[in-house]
Amino acid sequence: MTDEKKIGKLTMKEIILKGSIIAIIVTVPSIVAFLASWNILNDLIQAAIIGAVVHFIAMGFSLKISKKILVKHD
Repeated sequence: MTDEKKIGKLTMKEIILKGSIIAIIVTVPSIVAFLASWNILNDLIQAAIIGAVVHFIAMGFSLKISKKILVKHD
């Protein structure tokens, strides 16, 4: 790729790295919430519901996070 085509665009390595960071930000809180609630409540169904709610809340924030992280800064 020439330098003219790379200006303003993310490379594949940057996309994979930043996408992985966003994935960790979204999944870790939901897994922690699921495991903690399962341990405290001893009920798998309630723990799954709590984990799903936390996951969807984190997905809502991931849009804002991705807009800040995935922008190429020159």
